[in-house]
Amino acid sequence: MKSSPFRLNLPSSIEFGRGCANGAAAAIRSRGQRILLVHGGRSERAGWLVESLAAEDAALETMACPREPDLALVEAGVEVGRAQGAEVVVALGGGAAIDLAKALAGLIPARGAVLDYLEVLGSGAALDATPLPWVALPTTAGTGAEVTANAVIGVPEAQRKVSLRDPRLLADLALVDPALTDDTPRSVTLASGLDAITQVIEPYISREANPFTDLLCQDAAPRGLRALQVLMESESSAARDGMAWVSLCGGLALANAKLGAVHGLAGPLGGVLSAPHGAIAGALLPPVLQANREVCQGESARRIDEALDWIGEAFDVDRPGALEALTHWSRRHGLPGLEAMGLRVADRRGIAEAATGSSSMRGNPVALSVSRLIEVMEAAA
Repeated sequence: MKSSPFRLNLPSSIEFGRGCANGAAAAIRSRGQRILLVHGGRSERAGWLVESLAAEDAALETMACPREPDLALVEAGVEVGRAQGAEVVVALGGGAAIDLAKALAGLIPARGAVLDYLEVLGSGAALDATPLPWVALPTTAGTGAEVTANAVIGVPEAQRKVSLRDPRLLADLALVDPALTDDTPRSVTLASGLDAITQVIEPYISREANPFTDLLCQDAAPRGLRALQVLMESESSAARDGMAWVSLCGGLALANAKLGAVHGLAGPLGGVLSAPHGAIAGALLPPVLQANREVCQGESARRIDEALDWIGEAFDVDRPGALEALTHWSRRHGLPGLEAMGLRVADRRGIAEAATGSSSMRGNPVALSVSRLIEVMEAAA
C-alpha cells in the first residue's frame, strides 16, 4: 500500500442503484427553478424527465447533444443558458451529454471566452465565477464523467480534444441508475464498456495510484470484464448493474489517480478520428499495456501483471495470452482497429508528439517515447 499523502476529489452526492432516478425531478427542482436540460441526440429518451420536471413547476430549456461536444456546441449552449438565466444544469445521456452539461455549468456564469479556459489550446485559465450546480444521470456505462471535474471539448480547427478542468466542476448530484442503460445498442455497449474497463486499469497502474483507487480498481476491473462478456451475448440487468458500477468506479479512480498512455493518445486521436472515444480506448488498451510491461520494473511491473491476470482469467487464458485474447475478442464483437477508424500512417508521428504533452500521459507508470507511441498505434491498427 502506498503511504505517500493523497487527496480525494468527489461529487457532493452520489446515488447508485436501480430506481434511484425516480426521484430525479424533485432533487433537481430543489436546486433551482430555471433548469437547462442537456440530453442525447434523441429527445424522446428525455421525455420522462421533461414531464417530471414540468410537474415540479420547473422553467425548462432543453438542448440536444448529438455528438461529442465541440467548441461550437459549447458556445451555443452558453448562449442558451445565459439567455434563460439558468440556475441548474442537468445531463441525461452518455459521456458526451455529460461533458457538455458540465462545461455549460462552468461557463454560463464565466465572463471570458470559452477558449480562454481550455487546456493546451487556450490559456487554461481558472473559471472566474462559481459554476452552476449540475446533476448527472448517465445513460451509458463508460466514461464515469458524472464524477469527474473535467469536460472534454473538441476543437475541430486544431484537430484536438482538450479539457476544461476545475475542481468546482464536480457534480452537485450524480444519480447512477443502471436501468437507464438497459438495452443500450451492442456497439455502444462494447465501446463504452471497454472505456470503463480501461479506466479501472489505467488508474491502478498509474504512478499516482493510492489505496482508495486501488480498492475500487481491484474489484471493478474483473467485474467489468465478466459483465461486458455477458452483455455481448445477451441482455442482462445484472450485467448492466455491474457495468454501471464499473463505470462509476472508473470515474472516481481517474479523478483521483490519473490515467495513462491510452487516454494520452486517445485525446489527439479523437481530434482526427470520428470514432467514439471508447472504441479508440479499447483498441489502444492491449498494445499500451504491452508497451508499459516491456519497460516497467518493480511495483509498476507487478501491477501490470495483476491487470494481465484479470484479463487472462476473464478469457480463460494464462498471462502471456491475455492481451491477444482481449484483442481477438474485441475484434470478433465488432471493435475496429485504428486504421479502420480512419487513422493515416502519416498522422501517427504528430499524434504521438501531441500525446506526450497531455495530462493523462503524466499518469502513465513510465515515460514512453514518441517512437514507442507510434509502435503502439501500429499495433492497434
